[in-house]
Amino acid sequence: MNPVSTMTTHPASPGLWTLAWRRLRADRIAMAALAVVAGFLVLLLLSSAGLVAADWEEEVAVNYAPPSFVGADAATRALAAAQAPRPVPPNAFDPLAAELAELKAQAAASGPPAEKRTTLPFGADKWGHDVIKKTIKGGETSIVVGLVAAFVAVALGTVFGAVSGFYGGLVDDLFNWFYSVFTSIPSILMILTVAAVLQQKGVTTIVLILGLTGWTGPYRLMRAEYMKHKAREYVMAADAIGASGWRRMFGHILPNVSHVALVQMSILVVGFIKAEVILSFLGFGVPVGVVSWGSMLNEAQNELILGKWWQLAAASGAMALLVTAFSLFADALRDALDPKLK
Repeated sequence: MNPVSTMTTHPASPGLWTLAWRRLRADRIAMAALAVVAGFLVLLLLSSAGLVAADWEEEVAVNYAPPSFVGADAATRALAAAQAPRPVPPNAFDPLAAELAELKAQAAASGPPAEKRTTLPFGADKWGHDVIKKTIKGGETSIVVGLVAAFVAVALGTVFGAVSGFYGGLVDDLFNWFYSVFTSIPSILMILTVAAVLQQKGVTTIVLILGLTGWTGPYRLMRAEYMKHKAREYVMAADAIGASGWRRMFGHILPNVSHVALVQMSILVVGFIKAEVILSFLGFGVPVGVVSWGSMLNEAQNELILGKWWQLAAASGAMALLVTAFSLFADALRDALDPKLK
């Protein structure tokens, strides 16, 4: 009788990303924050495609139309009353009657004028733009700046940290000197200095400003990770079979430290959204004709003197909700990707 060999099948061990997703699903606060962030990203895609808030520049209401839940205030009612036609006494002489009749005839031929609303769900700005649509369109600019600038900063920090930590020596000293120069200046002063030197407003300019000044944090962490991983067995085995330095850096080590870059990017998105708002508020951000949460806050500071608070509430509320949700999700993601946690 031939012996029969039996093999025991062991289940595959879950990977880092599988374990991280399990931890995230168990965290209710993290999932709620993820749902809020996903909602903002969906609005971003719909706004970019022109399906939502495409007509945000249309003057659909009277100037400073209040929110519907507040109701038309006295100023709005006075403006509507002033715009209403007044009866003329029958014996009164009007020297402009002929010209007015001609203008009325031309207006009638071109069609009836669009009637402007006296209230909107969340009010209007001084040009009669819907504040809700303006907030959505402004969020598109702020979120795009935060995401793209964070990607640029993490990409630069990863490449610099990989080269510095992997090769060491003079290369490491050069990058450390470069890092020390950037970190010796407060970040907000560095951002404002670069913005003043460029003197060209635009979304691309803001992305470059933030991306080129925000790489220091990812660089420091990625450099430490590469210094730790370059001496491990799997990297030494790749060196033994003839893998080049760049292949070991980005083909072997990078997949094992990518979670650090991902966490850094999620953290930088929050900081860069706030930085864009500060730049636009101070006049270094988006140009005229482009709306963002920072430009809305810049307009709102003058409206507060007149008691018009709804644009400030909409922009600051949307920004606070997104930043809080993104911060909570970044903290949960960092804990979920920590290999020391079981």
